[in-house]
Amino acid sequence: MDDAQVEVGPVNLVARVDEALAVQAVAFGLDAGEVAVRRHIVLRHLLSPGARSYGATTPDGRLVGFVYGMPNDRTHWWSTVVETYLRATGTAAWLDDSFVITELHVHPDFQGRGVGRALITTITDGAAEPRSILSAIDTDSPARGLYRALGYEDLARQVHFPSAPRPYAVMGAPLPLRRRN
Repeated sequence: MDDAQVEVGPVNLVARVDEALAVQAVAFGLDAGEVAVRRHIVLRHLLSPGARSYGATTPDGRLVGFVYGMPNDRTHWWSTVVETYLRATGTAAWLDDSFVITELHVHPDFQGRGVGRALITTITDGAAEPRSILSAIDTDSPARGLYRALGYEDLARQVHFPSAPRPYAVMGAPLPLRRRN
């Protein structure tokens, strides 16, 4: 990571959910109502078997990025939505034996410094599953560029989640993630 002032390590996201959502709100442009809805979702996700979370903190303890994920479960809402799209592209098998990156957000002041890369590689390095899947807004963004650099490829595009205004792409990568040469 380029920024030696940020440390990545396990974080109790239940205890720090409001700090994490403040980062997500700034990074993702969420309003207070959206944050309130997501708070309940995050807390529910963290009760899932195998759920893990990591944070990026400054020397004074400020949370400036976080990631959490879990082994995929086809009965979870996200899987039920994306399965139709993955079936259409012949990639539905990715829903099995995969570690899902549920959320990954870095405060804009700390983006472009390797924080997101450190968070996602750290969490996936500890996964027992042979591959990882995630969804990202289906645009040519720095986040999608990072995922591609790590080995993620598009499994399905133009995935529409209920109540999400923009389409998403579902991406998958074998684990461990690709490192810089």
